[in-house]
Amino acid sequence: MSEADFIARLRHIATDPAARGLADDAAVLEDLVLTHDMIVEGIHFLPDDTPQDVAWKLVAVNLSDLAAKGAAPVGVLVGYSLGDDEWDAAFVEGLDLVLRRFGVILLGGDTVRAPAGAPRSFGLTAIGRAPPGGAPTRGGVRPGDQLWVTGTIGNAGLGLAMRLGQVDANETCLAAYRRPQPQLTFGQAVVPHVHAMMDVSDGLLIDAQRMAEVSGCQLGIMLESVPLSAALLAVRPDVLDTRLAAATAGDDYQLLFAADPGAAAAIREIATGLNIMATPLGHAGVGEGIMLTHRAQRVALPASLGFTH
Repeated sequence: MSEADFIARLRHIATDPAARGLADDAAVLEDLVLTHDMIVEGIHFLPDDTPQDVAWKLVAVNLSDLAAKGAAPVGVLVGYSLGDDEWDAAFVEGLDLVLRRFGVILLGGDTVRAPAGAPRSFGLTAIGRAPPGGAPTRGGVRPGDQLWVTGTIGNAGLGLAMRLGQVDANETCLAAYRRPQPQLTFGQAVVPHVHAMMDVSDGLLIDAQRMAEVSGCQLGIMLESVPLSAALLAVRPDVLDTRLAAATAGDDYQLLFAADPGAAAAIREIATGLNIMATPLGHAGVGEGIMLTHRAQRVALPASLGFTH
């Protein structure tokens, strides 16, 4: 059973409005934003990733969901599978570091002992405070909206390729893979201006498609506008294939959002004030799914838009 099929079955159970139809990054219960993500060895992190980096990623991917709702973090609950004593101790060190970095408190959780040799797996529940105007959904895009993304796209995907020895390493892309940076401050600042917002976790294109689906409109994305870092371009030249690879790579944990074009000046002012890139990618229109163009020429969708379970 695919992830989509399983979630479709769960929707018959998750009927409370707080669940948002299981079509969003998080649940919103009164003024609390709740999210839970798991990471599994061999799927979300490599067996030889350091325990400190694994702890960072576990926290960061959940805080990124809060960022997508414009929420201020309150605390986290950790689910942990015990294994090697030295590895476990290093994980706790890393957990302490990342929680201090983002000013988040540990509230509790649960531990189990996994069978010897079993892949490590961890879960984390993050709790945040919803913004005064309410947490935006993925599904609020309106035809005519401008589509934006923060930061640069593709660094983490290239960082993973570097970790696998497929391309030469550089520290910028390796850091993006090892220690993603949830855009909490920007999410809280920009939330009054957005109609819809989500984080880019599985790939820009597949996440944009999900936003389009729940919004009931089409998102047109200009591939030449997808922001790429100098570090990525130093390894892979600026060509169409590079942009498609970056837009489907995943693990970016940037924010994808839609806003009225009249909010562009305010969005740019926020981004400048926080020293964060915010790039317009295209527009929403009547239709469904996503439409790709490159320099005004239609581009066929790649066979895979991003990561799926």
